[in-house]
Formats: sequence, structure tokens, C-alpha cells
Amino acid sequence: MAARKTHKNPLRTRTVARRGELPADASVLALSTEVETDADYRAQVLAEWVMYLQTTTNRRGRPYQGRTIDAYRFAVVALDRWMSEQGIAGDFTACDAQLLNRFFRWYYAKHDLPKSLDGRGGYTGGTNTQQRNLRLFFVWLEQEYDHPNPYLHASFQRFAAPELGKPRTLSQDFVRDVLAATGGGSPRVRDFESVRDHAMIRVLTEGLRAEELLNLQVDDLHLSEGVLIVVPLKGGRNSKDGRVIPIQPRTVAALHRYLRLRTKHNKHAEPWLWLGARSHRPMQYMGVYRMVKRRTEEAGHDPALVTPHSFCHTWTDDLLSAGVSGEDVMAIRGWKSHRMLLRYGADQASSRAVKSVSVFSAAAPGRGWLR
Repeated sequence: MAARKTHKNPLRTRTVARRGELPADASVLALSTEVETDADYRAQVLAEWVMYLQTTTNRRGRPYQGRTIDAYRFAVVALDRWMSEQGIAGDFTACDAQLLNRFFRWYYAKHDLPKSLDGRGGYTGGTNTQQRNLRLFFVWLEQEYDHPNPYLHASFQRFAAPELGKPRTLSQDFVRDVLAATGGGSPRVRDFESVRDHAMIRVLTEGLRAEELLNLQVDDLHLSEGVLIVVPLKGGRNSKDGRVIPIQPRTVAALHRYLRLRTKHNKHAEPWLWLGARSHRPMQYMGVYRMVKRRTEEAGHDPALVTPHSFCHTWTDDLLSAGVSGEDVMAIRGWKSHRMLLRYGADQASSRAVKSVSVFSAAAPGRGWLR
């Protein structure tokens, strides 16, 4: 009998990483195989859900942004913690319409009810956001685990989105005062933080949102032409839909001064435009938020009434008041819906309308329908 021929194994050696051996900065969460409690199993499903979001695209065919993934994950975490506190047995497939109604009523009472002006309810913004952030999770749960989607059940109770009030715009006195609090653009002011803050506020007055401001890179500045390029937040830096934003000469000068000081920063090789004064890292949203609040208070104004987004509303109102057409404003801002134009220009809409009618009436006093 012929001896059996031995073969070498053509497959790679299988290695199993032990707990704690995965890199701390891994972009995709690992799925644990050790499941002892319902909470452990829910944590594993949550990790699988996050992995799905990190490796798929949204309904527009674009990858989910990090902040969007965080919002969706935090919504599931809130549900998970509530289930643990209530002693609810089972995994997320235990969530039917009745159980979710209990969770959202608890969330409303804890988070939204205290925000109501009369203390009797009425504000439902947080609960509505929570419902929207959890909706996709249960769509995915239905696809992957054959769990009936409780959002589709007739007894599911939806919390309405609150009506948006008119945004408040900033006065010229405030803008002048807050720019003065950062040195007023004087060439004698040389400290990094003041020069940077002055340049950031100048760019905010050009109508950029805080996220767009933070998304700027040094290469996005074309100061000799008086413009900068804003990359769409949803499309990422590989998008071809970058918008050209014209900026005022004083904004150009402020950016020139900041760039000169930036070359002395130990992180000047970073592509991101705005660098931290203390953390030595690219600035994040909370850094801009705190800077605006701090500079507002230094300027003698109430910081509770001002956010970074207030500048964007003010810019829109200023352009519309100056006679710039709504279509041109939408093109610069990258808006595709007139609803955005109405929302951002709502604060002084009545005064603009009265002014326009007054000018028209003075120019044509003999109109037949006024006789």
C-alpha cells in the first residue's frame, strides 16, 4: 500500500486577538464573544450596529460622518442604560412599540419637560431627535435579526418636532465690540490666541457655520483673490462641490496676520487651519463655542444670547437687507431649498418688507389702486 502523501497547509495561520490586544485607535469596534448578561449582548449588538454605520453609506450614497455615527450610537446607549435601570430582561429585540413608548415618555419627562417654559410640557425637541436617531437602528434590527420594526406599529407614539422660532441676529455694536475684544485687528497685537480669535470671528462674519470654519485647511485660502473654498460637510474632502466664498478685505488682512503667527506654532505642518493655543491640536467645536462665549463676555455683552451660529444668521440678514437676491445668497451658502433662506432670514424679514414697500411707494406715488 502506497504511503499517503502529506500536503502543506495553504491557509494562513488563524490568530485570535485577546481582549485588550486590539489597538486603542481602531476605527471599527470589535465584537466580543464573551456574553454573560443581557447588557453584554446588547453591547455586542451595539458594536455591530456601529460597525455597520462605519462601513456603509447613507441614502445619498455618502459615508456616514463621525458626528452622525456618534449621535446614532448615543441614542442606542441611552436606550440600553434605561433598560438596565428598569431591569428589563432581554436584548434589543425585546423592544416592541409598547416598551419604546415607555422609554420615550421617560426620556421626555427627564430631558424635555424641564426645558418647557411653563413647566407643563410643550417642548419635545429632545425626544423627537431621540426618536429620529433610533429609527434607523430598528430598521437595521429588522433586516439583520428579523425583529418587527416597532416604529411601524399602529400604537407607536411619535413626539412632534417643535416649531422653530425666529433666529436672533447680532447688532453692529456687538460685532464691533467683540472684534475690539480680540485686538481689533491691530498689528501691535501679536499674541497667538488674540490674533487667531480675531481671524476666526472675522471668518464667522462671512457667513460660515462653525463646522465649515473648523473644516477649513490652509490650502482652502486664496487670499490674493479674496476668496476661500468651503468643502461640503456631508460630502467630505473628495467632493467636487466646494463653494467659493468671497471675503472682505479686513478678513483677508486678519487671515494674513494669523498665518504669519501660525508658522511659529509647533503644529504648523498640520493641514487644518485653526490650531489650539494650549492643546496644540486642531480646534474642535467646543473650542470655538467657548471662545465666542468668552469674547462676548469680555466685550460686555450677554454670552447667553450668542452662539457661533448667530453670525451665520446675521450674515444672511445683512445680505438680504442690502438687496442681494435670495438666489445669490442660496448659491453662496450652498442651499438647495428656499426653506433655508426663509429660516435664516426670518429675524428682520418684516422690517425688510416694510422698507421695500416704502421705497416702492415713494417711487410711484400715483398708483391708481391707492387713489
